[in-house]
Amino acid sequence: MVSHHWAPFEPDNRSPWTLRRVVHLHRRAAFAATWEELQRDLRDGPIVSVGRLLAGTACAAHAEFASTAQLLADAAVAGQEINRLKAWWFYRMLFGADPLTERLTLFWHDHFATANSKVEDAALMYRQNDTLRRQSRAHFSDLLGAAVREPALLVYLDAPANRKGHPNENLARELIELFTLGVGHYSERDVNEAARALTGWTIDDERFAENTLRHDDGEKTILGHTGKWAGSDLVKILLDQPAAAQRIAGKLCRLFFGETALPPEAVTELTTEFRERGLDIGWAVGTILNSRAFFADANLGTRVLGPVEYVAGAARALEMFDPAPSMLALADWSTRMGQELFEPPNVGGWPGGRAWIHPRGLIARANYAASLVGGTSAGRPSSYNPTALPRKYGFGSDADSVLLFHHRLLFGTDPAPGDAQAVTILLSSPRAQLA
Repeated sequence: MVSHHWAPFEPDNRSPWTLRRVVHLHRRAAFAATWEELQRDLRDGPIVSVGRLLAGTACAAHAEFASTAQLLADAAVAGQEINRLKAWWFYRMLFGADPLTERLTLFWHDHFATANSKVEDAALMYRQNDTLRRQSRAHFSDLLGAAVREPALLVYLDAPANRKGHPNENLARELIELFTLGVGHYSERDVNEAARALTGWTIDDERFAENTLRHDDGEKTILGHTGKWAGSDLVKILLDQPAAAQRIAGKLCRLFFGETALPPEAVTELTTEFRERGLDIGWAVGTILNSRAFFADANLGTRVLGPVEYVAGAARALEMFDPAPSMLALADWSTRMGQELFEPPNVGGWPGGRAWIHPRGLIARANYAASLVGGTSAGRPSSYNPTALPRKYGFGSDADSVLLFHHRLLFGTDPAPGDAQAVTILLSSPRAQLA
């Protein structure tokens, strides 16, 4: 791809590889980073650092991560406890070695929005989540084909009710508008005909099935293509539309850039190459994370963190691993901020971006920060010691040193003059438990 925007980032005097850019990388592509991880990546440079994220080795996973994660998932599914499934996912975010995949799984969970309040089956929600994780960086054709056949999504969009002579348009409409083409690229006739193509898609013994007796095998015209189309034909027709590449590339750009940091021509350039490469998600993600545009000054500090990112990122950056906060508590705090895992508000997912900034959400974020530092309200036995990490990494215990360390850890920059006063007040509190 010959483009100023998508050329690989090469540090120079105008755009050096700084701690701020390392923090930026982990906040956008993962769930923040520990001080050791930041210093490692600052030393090793952007190519190696991004490579670790793409390879799924950016973090040191807990020694028993895989077995513990599976145990948590199995218990949640066996007990049909959706809250425990939320806790399982937060455990993966905090303790896994592959945060980028978890970040993308969250992204696709929002794209193929499915709520347990209607599905009412933790096992199906878990299966869908696992499918999104395994396909998170596949070609979009593979991801889409798997996602729209997941029983949780089929239940959520009333697919079993769609049969010959009695079409239900829910799955057809969302498959066309939300999952592939976006608004303005189809007609109501296309939705009607697509619903007919999807007749017979159902669930048998909690598995995807096609009931030929319920399928309308008559001729249909969808987006200008006429034939006796079935559901798989519809998926192929949609994937061939230029609007599909445009929508998915655009959403990936919003994920990693936010709402205003990337000029429209850059999105168009990425879309063109994305389509030529067969909608290869892994290629698009790698291109974005390695690019000049991603590390440009205009993209630093411009995207609003979603509640899940905020909650998991704060706990990870502060190394709250042993003892860890309650994963149930973290899931609850995210819900209070407006993002409940396995429960997006509607088929369009969460609004995201600046929509997260509202009085109730901001109050919840402040209360979560206080809870995490206080300890007990987040399920930790004691409060956060603000001098422990600075001393561990060679900083002092005085207010200026504590502030300097945490500012660099969380933002990648030095504090502004006068900020130390707030830290002095914190350190003078009995709850600081200085040692």
